[in-house]
Amino acid sequence: MNMKHDLARMVSDIVYVKPVAVAELPEDMRAQAGDRDQIFAVCDADGQQLALVVDRSTAFFIARQNDRTPVTVH
Repeated sequence: MNMKHDLARMVSDIVYVKPVAVAELPEDMRAQAGDRDQIFAVCDADGQQLALVVDRSTAFFIARQNDRTPVTVH
């Protein structure tokens, strides 16, 4: 099927969700994480961190609420 897609727009709508070890965060952020060992970052295509959240499902929810397509990064 020959369909035209705006690839640049599709890529700009993607955000990446990746786990972050709480131990790697600055001290003030570690305190906010409570007893969690891991939280999740939502990042744009350039790797810019847009948000830190408590779990993967919240990261996906926030992405979709902002008209973004979340993709998990391992």
